[in-house]
Amino acid sequence: MSALLDSNWTGCLRECLPARIRALFVTVPTASGDWLRQALSADSATQFDLEQITGAAPAVARLRDESFDLVLLLHAPPQCDALETVEGLRTGGHEEPILILTDAADSQFTPLAYEAGADAHLCIPDTTTRTLLWTAARAIERRRLQRDNRRLLMADRQRLRQEHLEADRLLSEQRALIRGLEALSAPPPSVSAADPPLHPRTSESCTALDLLPLPDNLIALYRELLRAYVIMGHGNLSAEMQQLSDLLAATGISPRQTMLLHLQVLEELLRGLGSRGARHVMTRGDLLVLEMMMHLAEGYRTRYLEQNIPVQQKWLPGFVEQAA
Repeated sequence: MSALLDSNWTGCLRECLPARIRALFVTVPTASGDWLRQALSADSATQFDLEQITGAAPAVARLRDESFDLVLLLHAPPQCDALETVEGLRTGGHEEPILILTDAADSQFTPLAYEAGADAHLCIPDTTTRTLLWTAARAIERRRLQRDNRRLLMADRQRLRQEHLEADRLLSEQRALIRGLEALSAPPPSVSAADPPLHPRTSESCTALDLLPLPDNLIALYRELLRAYVIMGHGNLSAEMQQLSDLLAATGISPRQTMLLHLQVLEELLRGLGSRGARHVMTRGDLLVLEMMMHLAEGYRTRYLEQNIPVQQKWLPGFVEQAA
């Protein structure tokens, strides 16, 4: 039964521990580390390469030159104060898992060890080899997860910054597109002042209307629509979009003004995101302005047909033959 339990424990350890651990054991001249090396070699759960060094200063220099999976630090004041050594290592940027070993049990020392930056505190007389291995495994895993989490956070921040830069670039391109359309709205030089305009909303009149500020209530309506569209997406706000496009067409808002309105509200929404992602907002915003332009074009087309094609009164049923 005991042999079966030992094999199960060994299998669990091999899943948690790497196949090989390089550990640095920091001790003092009056203490030998042979007992620790013998205890670790007696357990075959993992290959434990233990390097012993005397003194805190040589240990700091050694860690600066080599990388270790684990640091075992013997607390033996005044020759070696483990708390001061741990604080110095953490201040210097060392992130290796550190286990502090003491000769006597002290319940008040454990919180001090954690506050200094150690990963665990073990009392040598009360600690078995298996306990040391499990504690080392958890400390190594914790430090690895911290490093992975930090890399993911940095990658996420970089992605968010890239999304905001991309959003700013797209907004700049869209504003440049609108400025390019101003040249198309300007009257050609060959047209004289005596020539009548083709339509009362063309040329100078259209450009002048585009320069007028939009009403605040119209901006508020579009702001609410954009926020709802970002959340709900396409197909859920068809009625609201149709109402707003009818209002824009009835007011005489041009497509260029509508695009300026969209960019103004979209920039306000992007500024309010802070450090959150902007890709989703930009994608939904592009879909919204595309649908709005389609609704607006259809609204102006309907009004054009109503103005230029007169309404004809049709004959009532049964009167067509008599009139003929």
